[in-house]
Amino acid sequence: MTAERPPFRDPATPVARRVDDLLDRLAPDERLAMLHQFAPAVPRLGLAAFRTGQEALHGVAWMGPATVFPQAVGLGATWNPALVRRVGEAVSREARAMRAKDDRVGLNIWAPTVNLLRHPLWGRGEEGYSEDPALTSALAVAYTRGLRGDHPTYWRTAPVLKHWLAHNNETDRDTSSASVRPRVLHEYDLRAFRGAVEAGGVAGVMPAYNLVNGRPNHLSPYLREHLRTWTERELLVCSDAGAPSNLVDSEKYFATHEEATAAALLAGVDSFTDHGTDGTAIVARLRGAREQGLIGQEDIDTAVRRQLTVRFALGEFDPELDPYADEQAFDSPEHRALAQETAEQAVVLLKNGPAEDGEPLLPLRPGTRIAVVGLLGDESKLDWYSGSLLHRSTPLNGLRERFGADRVVFAEGVNRVRLRTASGARLRVPESDVRDETHLAEGALDPALVAGRTDLPPLTTDGDGSEFALIDWGGGLLTLRAPDGRYLSVADDRRVRASADQPGGWVVQETFRLEARGTDHDAGHLLLHVGTGGYVCVAADGVKVAADRESAEIFTVETVERGEDAVARAAAEADVVLVVAGNDPHLCGRETEDRSTLALPAHQERLWRAAHAANPRTALVLVSAYPYAVPDAAAALPALLWTAHGGQAAGTALARILAGDVSPAGRLPQTWYASDADLPDILDYDIVGSRQTYLYFDGTALFPFGHGLSYTSFAYERLSASVDEEVVRVECTVTNTGAVASDEVVQVYARAVDPSVPRPHRELLTHRRLPLAAGASETLSFEIPRSALGFWDVAHGRWTTEPGAYEIQVGASSADLRRSVRVEIDGVRPGPRPVLENGLSAVDYDEQRGTEIVDRTKVSGDAVTPAGAGAEGESASAADAEGELVFQRCDFGDGATEVAVEVAGAGRVELSLDGRTVLAGIDVPETGGRYDYTTLGAGILARGVGDLHIRLRGRVRLARIDFAG
Repeated sequence: MTAERPPFRDPATPVARRVDDLLDRLAPDERLAMLHQFAPAVPRLGLAAFRTGQEALHGVAWMGPATVFPQAVGLGATWNPALVRRVGEAVSREARAMRAKDDRVGLNIWAPTVNLLRHPLWGRGEEGYSEDPALTSALAVAYTRGLRGDHPTYWRTAPVLKHWLAHNNETDRDTSSASVRPRVLHEYDLRAFRGAVEAGGVAGVMPAYNLVNGRPNHLSPYLREHLRTWTERELLVCSDAGAPSNLVDSEKYFATHEEATAAALLAGVDSFTDHGTDGTAIVARLRGAREQGLIGQEDIDTAVRRQLTVRFALGEFDPELDPYADEQAFDSPEHRALAQETAEQAVVLLKNGPAEDGEPLLPLRPGTRIAVVGLLGDESKLDWYSGSLLHRSTPLNGLRERFGADRVVFAEGVNRVRLRTASGARLRVPESDVRDETHLAEGALDPALVAGRTDLPPLTTDGDGSEFALIDWGGGLLTLRAPDGRYLSVADDRRVRASADQPGGWVVQETFRLEARGTDHDAGHLLLHVGTGGYVCVAADGVKVAADRESAEIFTVETVERGEDAVARAAAEADVVLVVAGNDPHLCGRETEDRSTLALPAHQERLWRAAHAANPRTALVLVSAYPYAVPDAAAALPALLWTAHGGQAAGTALARILAGDVSPAGRLPQTWYASDADLPDILDYDIVGSRQTYLYFDGTALFPFGHGLSYTSFAYERLSASVDEEVVRVECTVTNTGAVASDEVVQVYARAVDPSVPRPHRELLTHRRLPLAAGASETLSFEIPRSALGFWDVAHGRWTTEPGAYEIQVGASSADLRRSVRVEIDGVRPGPRPVLENGLSAVDYDEQRGTEIVDRTKVSGDAVTPAGAGAEGESASAADAEGELVFQRCDFGDGATEVAVEVAGAGRVELSLDGRTVLAGIDVPETGGRYDYTTLGAGILARGVGDLHIRLRGRVRLARIDFAG
């Protein structure tokens, strides 16, 4: 080793030693500074600045133009891990190529999102892959392997999984707590993360904004208890933006930021994303925590070591050896073709019934005259985590290219209106000589900070006014588009301009609501600008948002043309009508906003009904980030399709599917329910108890998980299954019995025949997307770990594969199972709960009513309290709160004579057997704070095996129950 080359610069030295050498050379304050997202350079060591976090969910985002692939939920609809891995490879190659020209492009990729799509109203459902943990895990493994690359030492990019853990609501997302019982934790939420971590393609995770069991995810004990046990690799935990401050500001979990930052660091957070690019506040908090003795230098060093490990893997210190240093693949022909292939594989054919001639409506026949109608017919929508489009393909573009422009007509279906003021003048978009440009957040590290345009003149009024395209996106949320195609928007100066190319931004400035002035519709409306909360008024210097409601203008909406009238005209002239409906990913369901309903917006409902009334040969094409409940359309229309927003090649891909150039083979990655009545509350995370997802849902889905049709038919034959100590082996033969080549997605499920606890109706074990030519057959073999048949046994605190019969089912969806066979698992069934020996943890219940799980301490542990009891303080509602826990098959042996409960708060704990025989009632006097636990006892008499019921009253928090005999 020469003096000029320290050990951390020597590639022959083991990485751990190189990391330690570099760490030793960093001064204490230099180490502190590295814990902020934007770690500064250390010139004396030749250490460059480093940023954690580059969004790349389905293409490199926020850094300007890049290849845009289908949304993540669209990748989920492909059910094709091999394809998703290729997408990950393409995205990481483009990240490297872009970084070569702009070092602001990061290589620490914050993707994929593996939160399970438990609830279809979740605003960020577009970011996940599936409601099923096995499918989500398979796709996450694929995408992270693609992002990582194949080199044994160096990584192309370093993926971080989002969002740890159990995060499915935007409503109160930084203050709400998800009650996650152990069965749901182990059988559902953890599984989405574990596979990708164990596969070796993950550099870290990002905790979610919400709380789990009363404790913020940025303090999650599961980071230590589970995540870091799945791999020997150092994992980098990056906080979500602003979440460290939330611990004090919104969650009020700690009194000071020094306490909060120290607690997050000790829990395992290594990089703090807070205060944008300015690390001053975070560094000051960490320094204060160190000075107060809340953290030690070794805690800081542990986090720095994890970051340095990632940087070494990315080749930062070995540029001459980095195999990815000269990557140039960007917008390549291969990437364009892959974007189209992926968009094609993501299309799901929901229904393809016969038209009036008795033949399926799809595929469209050559020479067909097509009417493309609907709000998404000529759109290529992007979402918050999209890059800017290099290429744009809308359904209308694609169909005109495929069938000829003379064969395809278009009617958007917007309502065309003028807005008349109380004086009789009308709003007008003034002419402007400002050069037209696309004003996007290209290259913005945080596009939320990009301001609206002020270089265009604000709206004015005159006698004629301008004609606006008015769209109701649902619930009365409106956009208004000017004749030149730009949307009305409001900038920081509160002027209203036709200035936006599309609705968007962290706070959308392009949406409005019409508020009636009274019950009389003729009394006019006020126009509320949603982004500012102000009302539109007309001033001498132009149209603007008023400072108060009293200054608001009174508008009369003059309808020039109804959207359904234009749609009906176009439909009547065509052979086939394609109604393209769906959502704008920035509106009515997105990050920060959950959806309020599954229903298709009324505006779009009217459009498909108008089209169908004019032409029965009408298909509904849903282009959306999430499922809709469309039972009337499913019953009335001959054909329905769904695709997520498909990126740069969406229109071409859809046209090829509709023309029959490619047979559709996408499958639904989540259940499509028939109505809102099928859904539990969005904050209810107990999929077992509230019967959620295809695993437990007891109703009839509109379209089930895994559903999707094709233009051919498949037969399943010769299913067999066998089991040994470790593996279940399944084999079946699939034949394309139709006349069209197509992929089939072969899905393998299992069902416990006689389980001792509630188990899924069926659960996906594995799957394969299989291309088959017409008439071709293939025999598939699957090896499935025997443990995949298991569940978390709360009675004994372990993963258990219960002996008994299991039905192995194979088919085309969770509701279209063509063949089944039984296998027997040998062994001894788990015995009853040994409560005399082990006692009971309150959270290990089998059933509950009216309770929630809360934090036992701020560091770890769980307790259970009546729902609504509140954290602290007296109130009538808290005192009256009541809940019940049931622990089945408790073995009291020859007799239990004493019970001890570990409790905090105040209230009462009542124990009974089988809900009838009262064993004891224990009054809990005020113990102090919510973490001030005490142990109280009572005499009981219980013997044998029975179900223990525990009723909780008041603000009591129950952590544990022990018995003695």
